[in-house]
Amino acid sequence: MSPTDEPRDAPRDDPRDGRAPRRTARLFARGSWLESSRAAEILRAETTGGLILIVAAAVALVWANTPWGGSYFDLRDAVVGPEVVHLDLPVGLWAADGLLAIFFFVAGLELKREFVAGDLRDPRRAALPVVAAVGGMAAPALIYVLWNLGTDDLVGWAVPTATDIAFAVAVLAVISTHLPSGLRTFLLTLAVVDDLLAITVIALFYTDDLHLPYLALALLPIAAFGLLVQRHVHRWWLLIPLAVVAWTLVHESGVHATVAGVLLAFTVPVLRRDGEQGPGLAEHLEHLVRPVSAGFAVPAFAFFAAGVHIGGWAGLTDSMSDRVALGIVCGLVLGKPLGIVASTWLLRTFTRADLDDELSWLDVVGMAMLAGIGFTVSLLIGELAFDDHSTTGERVKVAVLVGSVVAASIAAVVLRLRNRVYRRICEAEEIDSDHDGVPDAFESVTDR
Repeated sequence: MSPTDEPRDAPRDDPRDGRAPRRTARLFARGSWLESSRAAEILRAETTGGLILIVAAAVALVWANTPWGGSYFDLRDAVVGPEVVHLDLPVGLWAADGLLAIFFFVAGLELKREFVAGDLRDPRRAALPVVAAVGGMAAPALIYVLWNLGTDDLVGWAVPTATDIAFAVAVLAVISTHLPSGLRTFLLTLAVVDDLLAITVIALFYTDDLHLPYLALALLPIAAFGLLVQRHVHRWWLLIPLAVVAWTLVHESGVHATVAGVLLAFTVPVLRRDGEQGPGLAEHLEHLVRPVSAGFAVPAFAFFAAGVHIGGWAGLTDSMSDRVALGIVCGLVLGKPLGIVASTWLLRTFTRADLDDELSWLDVVGMAMLAGIGFTVSLLIGELAFDDHSTTGERVKVAVLVGSVVAASIAAVVLRLRNRVYRRICEAEEIDSDHDGVPDAFESVTDR
């Protein structure tokens, strides 16, 4: 589209005399320049972290299946930490409970910003990613339940429901596809809502023994943390000790310790204290902590979670014959895209909205397949649902890995088929941005 063409959101002609033209709603339309450029910046950061994550998981998987695999499991199961406060935990559990709290802190900051100052504050713009995320969690959970009806393994229903945004954008980097800003923003916002739902599921359904006194005590350091950040005090030597105490008390309460990261993030103000436009403290902290999360915390968790002894082709075949594994793989590969596409279609039908110009339902399918990459949170929920050292727990890991790789492979094929169209849309967006006198911030997340 050239600058002289009719804008994609231009009102349609209305035959009714004396009435204003009717504006047709568009799904996956480009957001504001601020939101689109911010989405591009975040996805570029997640791309690097996602590539590190893939390398870390691959190293762990290879190491665990070599003749020296025993040393990997010895490292993962080595117990460290002070016993006096019940924090003598295996290294792998430190990665799952401790390092992932950093990931969920960043997710909490992103969630709060989206609902306070981002696209999710507008119900009309929030409708699509929220509905798609709910559908994308309900369908895989249902498929898993259907596979495991009548067994004791229904506890794993939430394993195939999560989306790994870092893994997903790493796939985009590997296949070098150009995504329009509308699809990029949708992917990021869908992942944000997905994280919120995953956090809720973990807190409500995977808390074994709840100790309310510890949970009540945890509110004190969280409140102190909130008081400091609300006054825009962000000195690390004050905030980090409070965060550690809050994490310890939440861990002792029986609630999964990563929830502490979310609660702390929710106390951080989004808007500037002076009322001016620009990034607030939440965005500032997110900018500081995201590299630690994407570049270290999540890859370290992946390293200790993805290492599983498969036992060659025979072991893989045996694992994939298990009903739990089949429920997870089918949930990720079929349930995720089915739920997202179906919910998007229903929203489009009931709101009489149109897909944005030059996009088709094949593009929706490709993005929905990317959302079938579960990995980080799926592995975490699998560890919470099943004994990590049991046969079922090992098969859950294999299933998450297989399902994520299959979903990523199908998404890569679909999106590459449409890459020429995406390149044309991105070029039009760059022209529109330059024509509007706005700095170009719509380059592909894979462009350097």
